[in-house]
Amino acid sequence: MKIGILISGRGSNMVALVDAVASGEIPSSEVAVVISDNADAAGLEKATQRGVETVVVERNGRKRADHDAEIIEELKKRGVELVCLAGYMRLLSQPFVQAFPNKIVNIHPSLLPAFPGLDAQKQAFDAGVAITGCTVHYVDELLDHGPVILQRKVPRLPDDTVETLSARILEEEHSLYIDAVKLLVSGG
Repeated sequence: MKIGILISGRGSNMVALVDAVASGEIPSSEVAVVISDNADAAGLEKATQRGVETVVVERNGRKRADHDAEIIEELKKRGVELVCLAGYMRLLSQPFVQAFPNKIVNIHPSLLPAFPGLDAQKQAFDAGVAITGCTVHYVDELLDHGPVILQRKVPRLPDDTVETLSARILEEEHSLYIDAVKLLVSGG
């Protein structure tokens, strides 16, 4: 299965996926391209170091549909069958979602539907929840919405700060995303 990964920043979940594909942990697949909407995304260099093609498609003040159309074209050129959002900080347009029906997934640092949007870890921390976590879900046109594929719980510890809780959630995100993509690649 050809996988395309969209990033906007550091790319730690992208690295986890690329490494899992390279090691065979995610079988019968290849990462065909990593696309960023940010030319300065640290994840681009990490992908290049791993031998994965990278493409930058900056927004440049364009409408979402025009920006998305260029990304769709880059993905389709490479025969991408599964699109993984890994810290991609832009809501996808309806034409984008329709171009890859039930083939776009995202990782989010909360137990959705709780705490969608930005700073989910801080939202959970400020709400005082005892348990938070991370979710891999199918993407639709709504923010952090769509059917859940897998979730993993992360307890809030008594001495946690937002930073320590976020770091533990991120660690779980990496393995959860690998598990979810393995499931999808195997037809699960």
